[in-house]
Amino acid sequence: MLFHGAVFLLLCVFAQLALCAEDFYKILGIDRQASDKQIKSAYRQLSKKFHPDKNPGDSTAQEKFVEVSEAYEALIDSESRKIYDQYGHEGLKQRQQGGGGGHHDPFDLFSRFFGGGGHYQRGQPRGHNIEIKVGIALRDFYNGRETEFQWDKQQICEECEGSGSADGVVDTCQHCGGHGVRIVKHQLAPGMFQQVQTQCNACGGRGKTIKHKCPVCNGDRVIRKSTTVSLKIDRGVARDAKLVYENEADASPDYIAGDLVVTLAEKEPDMESENPDHVDGTFFRRRDNDLFWREVLSLREAWMGDWTRNLTHLDGHVVRLGRERGHIVQPGHVDTVEGEGMPIWNEEGDSVYHQHQFGKLYVEYVVVLPDQMESGMEKEFWAVWQKWRGKIGVDLHKDSGRPDVPIAASSGEGKKDEL
Repeated sequence: MLFHGAVFLLLCVFAQLALCAEDFYKILGIDRQASDKQIKSAYRQLSKKFHPDKNPGDSTAQEKFVEVSEAYEALIDSESRKIYDQYGHEGLKQRQQGGGGGHHDPFDLFSRFFGGGGHYQRGQPRGHNIEIKVGIALRDFYNGRETEFQWDKQQICEECEGSGSADGVVDTCQHCGGHGVRIVKHQLAPGMFQQVQTQCNACGGRGKTIKHKCPVCNGDRVIRKSTTVSLKIDRGVARDAKLVYENEADASPDYIAGDLVVTLAEKEPDMESENPDHVDGTFFRRRDNDLFWREVLSLREAWMGDWTRNLTHLDGHVVRLGRERGHIVQPGHVDTVEGEGMPIWNEEGDSVYHQHQFGKLYVEYVVVLPDQMESGMEKEFWAVWQKWRGKIGVDLHKDSGRPDVPIAASSGEGKKDEL
């Protein structure tokens, strides 16, 4: 009975140790069945994210960087991972005490992982920022949208993990001693020499040489391929607004990636009928927080009124336009409709405490005259016009605004034609 109790207690201890194995998996954000490739991919992303050079003065990020390194070391080695899965942290400690290896400097691990060139080494240079434009439809500026775009990004080769070597062997250049530069002495005159520092031709300035080049990147350590990026467009965000993706520009083992700067450019409207922005035969136009619309009226509508329009807005709701009978609309007249423009963007977005306010909608009226009139219609129209003229005393011959007597040209001397 006592023996069975001891066995049960021992099993409980091992079970508790096994549960601890989830810690390293959680740190890397992977499951227990993850492949070596998935482990490397997780380490690649997290080590760059929490590297102290990228997060200066952030002690939390530095702790995360160390944790990620420890987790990667434990799980990438098959024997170490097997012990960890069975016995947890305690099993790894006993293995280390028995001479089975221990933790290495996380910076050395990082340097070795990214091709031996010291990727993200302290004081390492930063790559250039890259700016790209993404065309956004006006409808998406109005409603907001979560979408994606693609661009060709330079990435560290996954096949060789940025080493450029097919077998992982990267040697120190024998010509420059790993410095990437050589000192060349030139004789200027008898007894006079000049020393010039030049890039090492043997290694191309890298300080490393590769005997068997990676078949994917051909030893370049980087490749360029299409990358998908998630894009969140806030309602009412300004046209040509810039979104910054930190350290998402071209990657390289030689420098810290710069930022990817995305400019939200308004897409030119497509005249195809399938275009959802093609509303009621035309398009909205935007200026800051206001929208502009051009509505076409017939001569009868402009002169006599008694018309309505149901304007479908960018989010599908209807704006009603119209005039009662007898209300005239002059060509080029502009109506102002409050609250029917663009949503006014706010960093806090929609919330209980802040609801979207809207700009104005300006509606410009264009009056289309008929190409011709039938004889009977022309006579009826002229009769009405004569009646209106007689009622208010209008002389049709003066309606053009021309003066009765031509204006004489100025005879002043010394004056020049300003045109």
